[in-house]
Amino acid sequence: MQAIKISIKETSNPTILKFEANSFLTQHQSFEFNSIDDAKPSPLAQQLFYLPFVKKVYISGNFVAIERYNIVEWKDVQSEVSEQIESYLNNGGVVIEDNTTQKKIPVTVYAESTPNPSVLKFVANKKLVMSSHEFTSIDEAKHSPLATELFHLPFVSRVFIDENFVSITKYDVADWNDITMELREFIRNYIETGKDIMLKNAPSVVQKTTEQLDKNFESLDDTSKQIVNILEEHIKPAVASDGGNIEFQSYNPDNKTVKVILQGACSGCPSSTFTLKNGIENMLREMLAGKVETVEAING
Repeated sequence: MQAIKISIKETSNPTILKFEANSFLTQHQSFEFNSIDDAKPSPLAQQLFYLPFVKKVYISGNFVAIERYNIVEWKDVQSEVSEQIESYLNNGGVVIEDNTTQKKIPVTVYAESTPNPSVLKFVANKKLVMSSHEFTSIDEAKHSPLATELFHLPFVSRVFIDENFVSITKYDVADWNDITMELREFIRNYIETGKDIMLKNAPSVVQKTTEQLDKNFESLDDTSKQIVNILEEHIKPAVASDGGNIEFQSYNPDNKTVKVILQGACSGCPSSTFTLKNGIENMLREMLAGKVETVEAING
């Protein structure tokens, strides 16, 4: 089982700080506690209330947000709080008691078109997964209960799940006008009930833990590392906004060719070749002059 790591994130409110974990702490549920008595369902929140400056604790998805009293500044105590939460979780501490009455959280899901006419993007107001996953059949989806259920719908051809959205590729026999509402409500109801999106110990999940990704990155040559950083910083956000994903596969220094994997809405998209040649390839050739000449895509 992967070690849980906590990172500190500021919020727009200076009295509230978020402590983000690299794994989910709740099943897409949200809990707010205003006192140590109020926090009986959460041993973690109760422990945090022993800190005299803790005013309110909010637990949701993969983070704990804490509101402080003004007797301290976060810069003076945030490291200790982060270490305390990390230690508690890695020692098997309970976040929310199993017998806690599960309250339905307000979930919204909206459909968004993509450049690929066969793919629609369904965006949720909750974090769904820690890393992206693509499935092209029900057999591949055995580690994703959500994808498995989606494949039971006869018009679903491919499922791609990323941080807060699900991209669905349909078969040509179906029309989006006839199935969009059904898919949107299905995904919304699924998330609202708190069911697993991905099984925690699935091989595909373990392969994409922070530790494994860091290990894979460190094994690359310097040029490949530069390519990965450019893809992550400049290209992935734009591709994700279109319901897709791009992953580095390989770099050949002899012929200066980069191979990438296209997923989600980008896979099989009519405009992806144009985007690849006029966007990604040009950017890499310009930023890594003399090292990259060609970018080839492989559909996920």
